[in-house]
Amino acid sequence: MVIATALSTTPQTTMLGACPHDCPDTCALVTTVQDGRAVKLQGNPNHPHTGGVLCTKVSRYIERNDHAERLTTPLRRVGPKGAGRFEPVSWDVALDTIVTRFKALKHSETILPYSYAGTMGLVQGESMDRRFFHRLGASLLDRTICSTAGGEALSFTLGGKVGMRVEFFAESKLILIWGSNSIGSNLHFWRHAQAAKRNGARLVCIDPRKTETADKCDEHIALLPGTDAALALALMHELIVHDWLDHDYIANHTLGWEQLRERALQWPPSRAAQVCGVPEAQIVALAQAWGTTKPAAIRLNYGMQRVRGGGNAARAIACLPALVGAWRHRAGGLLLSASGHFPVDRAALQRPDLLAGRRPRTINMSTIGDALLDTANPVEAIVVYNSNPVAVAPDSGKVVAGFAREDLFTVVLEQFQTDTADYADFVLPATTQLEHWDIHTSYGHTDVLLNRPAVAPRGEARSNAWVFRELARRMGFTEPCFADDDEALCRSAFAPGVVDFAQLEAQGFTSLALPEAPFADGKFPTPSGRCEFFSARLAAQGQDGLPDHVPNYEAAGSSREFPLAMISPPARNFLNSTFVNVKSLRAIEGEPLLEIHTDDAAARGIADGATVRVFNARGEHRCRAEVSRRARPGVVHGLGIWWRKLGMDGTNVNQLTSQRLTDIGRGPTFYDCLVQVEVDDRSAAAS
Repeated sequence: MVIATALSTTPQTTMLGACPHDCPDTCALVTTVQDGRAVKLQGNPNHPHTGGVLCTKVSRYIERNDHAERLTTPLRRVGPKGAGRFEPVSWDVALDTIVTRFKALKHSETILPYSYAGTMGLVQGESMDRRFFHRLGASLLDRTICSTAGGEALSFTLGGKVGMRVEFFAESKLILIWGSNSIGSNLHFWRHAQAAKRNGARLVCIDPRKTETADKCDEHIALLPGTDAALALALMHELIVHDWLDHDYIANHTLGWEQLRERALQWPPSRAAQVCGVPEAQIVALAQAWGTTKPAAIRLNYGMQRVRGGGNAARAIACLPALVGAWRHRAGGLLLSASGHFPVDRAALQRPDLLAGRRPRTINMSTIGDALLDTANPVEAIVVYNSNPVAVAPDSGKVVAGFAREDLFTVVLEQFQTDTADYADFVLPATTQLEHWDIHTSYGHTDVLLNRPAVAPRGEARSNAWVFRELARRMGFTEPCFADDDEALCRSAFAPGVVDFAQLEAQGFTSLALPEAPFADGKFPTPSGRCEFFSARLAAQGQDGLPDHVPNYEAAGSSREFPLAMISPPARNFLNSTFVNVKSLRAIEGEPLLEIHTDDAAARGIADGATVRVFNARGEHRCRAEVSRRARPGVVHGLGIWWRKLGMDGTNVNQLTSQRLTDIGRGPTFYDCLVQVEVDDRSAAAS
């Protein structure tokens, strides 16, 4: 497309793309290019889910793409690990050295790939890299750090990461926004929630923190971290006692009702109120609203499942729509993730057949600190891409110690010199979303999006897929699949005929053909075809087949030494550790903060703006305190995820979090963390 402009004689062109970031919205992008540079980025107005609107973060993406600190040449370490001292080298030197080091290892299984959702793209995130590591026989990575507790819980209950279509929330009459700060992390859903509210719907926010979303809802239920299952079971209790049930739907489309009924009757609102730390009357009123309002819907998000009992909590909440027949309506039900609706051909993309019968060990990314310090089963080389584990992984004191090992050969593919890149032996410059091909699904809507490169890569930056193709060639891997270029990988993401690729090329997106109310007549993708209140599959694993409240490892009020529960939700203008180095966004956030309630601050002599020491048995972190109405008594919020090097002592909140795992899904327990907070003696003495 050529656009006439009165400001320049050089024509402008536009390119269609997709936002790569870990967000349910997966926005469609339009990039305007002039003289080889991106000069404007906007949401695609023709994409119904994006509607021409981008979040504050991604609206600054050109600033990130053109950042003066972009990595543009391969680098080799010349200083101590962690010091960030490097010299430029050629791609040939970097890749040949990496291959030589890999070939010198006695066992390929001692090599670990470490990646997550730095891009959500199927090509730059999980294609040629998986082929390379499968053929190599490297260790497998259990990619658990965000969503596995809730995702696997949903699979045991509904049959997969499936749910209602997001656009129909606009027609709901009651919406429970559970564990989600939608304004900051799911902006385009919030548009539908606002439409529903204008049409008379009631919005209830369930979250320990009084978020920006809670401010805009009709009601906020500020429960204690890790008590969501207790609340859900108490709602079930009231549905049963008052007979606010859809008996026909339960009889024909659910499994395990009698067992669930017996358990729920053990959870009167008075019991749940004590566990959750909320008024009993608030629970009773919410149950009545859920039982008597049609259509009613739940927008569940992953914040609530980052505790010991997160999987059970997600299961309990996922049972609620079936009890009242909410699934009968297209504007009723639940949405946690829509990703299970997409028929991605992962076998074609990732080629697990290249393992050729080998069964390498699997390492959980959430316990990378322990894994790197394990001398009995050592990791001797690690390749990090699409992630920043030194900043984002729990119990980061151990993570740092692991990456600081002189005998650990570390390769990092990155766009910037992150905390993790500081510990690399080689840093390889990676392309951004404006510079490479990719194809995207979504976990918040049901469209497939194509991303085409809008500008040439900065300097010598190369796509992830290119790097792993080159490593495969230098390793001597001759299988034809290693010759697939990035565009060909996009085309192989779905089986032929599943997705209209011509439409993707023409408009940048295409929609899956799905029913408006997917479970109106049951037909859940579970083994029974029903919503499984009781899961025989869980029982076969030795777990409780019914959802239950599983208390936190570090439950609020259980320790005198560390009396405050800490959650670490994202700062509104960051996305995990991405965008932390974008100066305009960092200027909005200011500095690392700990939100604390007035009562807890007063008891400790903490004034607003004071420097505080936040600590537990795992470590300590210094930051500024904000005495805030967003915190409830007994709970503090360490807003993240700042790069460690930007913290007062080179730490961030993950110095305090634990490597313990969730009940289901082997996920991290970031929000299951007790701390103490005190005025920092050093700053007090200085003043």
